[in-house]
Amino acid sequence: MALFGRKKTTVGLDVGSGLIKICVIDHGKGLPELTKVAITKLQPDAIVEGEVMDPGIVSDAIRAALDNAKVSTKHIVTAVGGRDVIIKKIQTERVKEKQARELMRWEAEQHVPDVESVELDFQILDPGKTTDEMNVLLVAAKRDLVDAKMRILADAGVVPSIVDVDAFALHNAFEVNYPEAMKGVVALVNVGNEVTNINIMDNGVPILTRDLPLGTRRFTEDLQRQHAIAVRDAENLIRGYDRSPQLDSILTNRVEEIAVGVERAAAFLTTSKNSATLRAVYICGGGSRTPGLAEILAGRLRISVEHANPLARLNIRDGALDSLTTDEVAPLLMLPIGLALRQ
Repeated sequence: MALFGRKKTTVGLDVGSGLIKICVIDHGKGLPELTKVAITKLQPDAIVEGEVMDPGIVSDAIRAALDNAKVSTKHIVTAVGGRDVIIKKIQTERVKEKQARELMRWEAEQHVPDVESVELDFQILDPGKTTDEMNVLLVAAKRDLVDAKMRILADAGVVPSIVDVDAFALHNAFEVNYPEAMKGVVALVNVGNEVTNINIMDNGVPILTRDLPLGTRRFTEDLQRQHAIAVRDAENLIRGYDRSPQLDSILTNRVEEIAVGVERAAAFLTTSKNSATLRAVYICGGGSRTPGLAEILAGRLRISVEHANPLARLNIRDGALDSLTTDEVAPLLMLPIGLALRQ
């Protein structure tokens, strides 16, 4: 589908469990340029474990974010993710593009439970080759998940031109800013409010995703429970710039969970025809700037762990961030920027 026909502006909308994030990118001057960022805080528990508990509150927050971003078009790009989305790299007989969709339906039945209840899409990864087999990225999202997102957006008065997948949007922004990471096997770890997304990429192709049910909300709860710290003080420790013994004590256990998740996802490679090993980890998301997290994760995995900045190589128009502090908001923007880069 053509995104906006001949329109030059793309609006990426990321509906997180704690924040609504909007990024607007202008494609009209050759290289993409970030023209506006808007972030609106959601009321606590409006979205819990990916499930919308109060659609009205979420729709109101989306409208407020759009107003803050001064978005005139109601056509946006958004995404779905979580355990109800399956991404799988498969090999199958090589057929022409027109025959592929019918073949993918059959392949999906072999890999996706209850295929009748999902929305399917696919991408042929090696269309130019003449071998008997082709590599295909197969994607399936539960129809209920997509329908629920569409209803909330409709209530907010917006129409998604594309419903992407979180992992692919993250990859879009990552590829623009870190082209050197498109070689070999790397992991992109997005630490959010409630969920940590682990994306394993092989030579720039996302081959496996995994979601862990932990994020900054869990860090806050651990600090409250183990050290009798008030919510605001716990959040300040997590969002601060300096490491503290109290924070290190809870991060050690939580980072272990992230490390095990990365290792298990990467272990998929050893069971496939590819024998490559994970060479680096990049982290993003609001939780990635938690003091000490990157260092503890690097020590546990014994490989390089770097912060991924979605603004590293992106042109930014004066005033795009307004009064926002770049260092604080940049980790939050990998997903909405990846959505807005769709053209």
